[in-house]
Amino acid sequence: MTDPTGREAVAAVWRIESARIVGGLARYTGDFALAEDLAQEALAEALVTWPRDGVPRNPAGWLLTTGRRRAIDAFRRRSALDERYTVLARDLGEGGVLSGSAPADPARDADDVLWDPEQIDDDVLALMFISCHPVLSREARVALTLRVVGGLTSDEIARVFLVPTATVQARITRAKKTLGAARVPFEVPPVEEWSERLGSVLSVIYLIFTEGSSASSGGDLIRLDLAAEAQRLARVLTRLVPGESEAYGLLALLELTAARFPARTGPDGEPVLLEDQDRGRWDRAAIRRGRAALARAEQVGRGLGAYGLQAAIAECHAVAPSVDSTDWERIVLIYEALGRLAPSPVVDLNRAVAVSMARGPAAALPIVDELVAAGTLSNSYLLPSVRGELLTRLGRKDEARAELEHAVRLCGNERERAVLERKRDQLT
Repeated sequence: MTDPTGREAVAAVWRIESARIVGGLARYTGDFALAEDLAQEALAEALVTWPRDGVPRNPAGWLLTTGRRRAIDAFRRRSALDERYTVLARDLGEGGVLSGSAPADPARDADDVLWDPEQIDDDVLALMFISCHPVLSREARVALTLRVVGGLTSDEIARVFLVPTATVQARITRAKKTLGAARVPFEVPPVEEWSERLGSVLSVIYLIFTEGSSASSGGDLIRLDLAAEAQRLARVLTRLVPGESEAYGLLALLELTAARFPARTGPDGEPVLLEDQDRGRWDRAAIRRGRAALARAEQVGRGLGAYGLQAAIAECHAVAPSVDSTDWERIVLIYEALGRLAPSPVVDLNRAVAVSMARGPAAALPIVDELVAAGTLSNSYLLPSVRGELLTRLGRKDEARAELEHAVRLCGNERERAVLERKRDQLT
């Protein structure tokens, strides 16, 4: 007889502890790709064993022990009774597993597995740096991070990004092969390499959250599970690198942005624009957490970075009782600073929106026209939608309608597209 809650326990433990388990196995084997495979094998064994025999007293230790046992089996199959096997067997013996032999009862031996908090933190941090290594493509970084750090299955990642499971599996496989070919060691990189590598980690977490907060396609405006996973990863990162200002800046940005989620959609899932949102529904606890993280970013850094500046903008919205009472001039100044620190056409477009609120649409239109002339956002619906809004406020309805029609054609999200169509039709 099986216990259906056993499978639920497997899923819960895996989601929480997967990064530690994969990191621990990678440290013991010295092989990142093998460690991820071993962890998946341990997970598969748990899905069979736990519903049948019950959840072990130390679930994470059980998975780690099972993965280590599989590692020994793999080395044996390869006839690799060399120094690496000897060292591994000795380490396992110190951790409670019988040295030189696979445990007969992994559930029993798992209770003796030692979890060194500092070593675990190093393992998880190394795992993040490897998953977001610059040698990988952006798509591969996202898939690998969600898999080995977030604990998502290939099916879950595929559903998140609306791609076939086989595509996700291929990305993960290629990523592991690329890391192996590049001989990327499983270790926290030297401090002098942190700037580039940490930036990659932050970028991937931000990308995951962005897709969750404003889905690029599909029928939902917000994907709460994906946004929540990005927030969880950001919290983990601040614990791992407590002296990095931008880690706190990113966490602050995510918390303050997510605080508005409850008011961003109506009863049927339709988008609610900022000026129409019920601010009483904003998550005040998330706002407090976000502001605390932003204050921490200011304390540990020498000025805010790109994520911190975006968080400061989000804070301006969070503390304002209404759109009209928002400090738009301050937001304009922050966007100008952000544009100098991290130049981007999207930053310029957002600055134009802030300028229109602070000084009127006529002051903002030249900024938008420069972006149109540059052609850098020609495939984004955001540029024509903003231009259409400015032209509407200036009374140039025919031009505004043409811009909104263009935005409708470019918009991939059904909910966003419906809002644009409604604005366009109101001008007819």
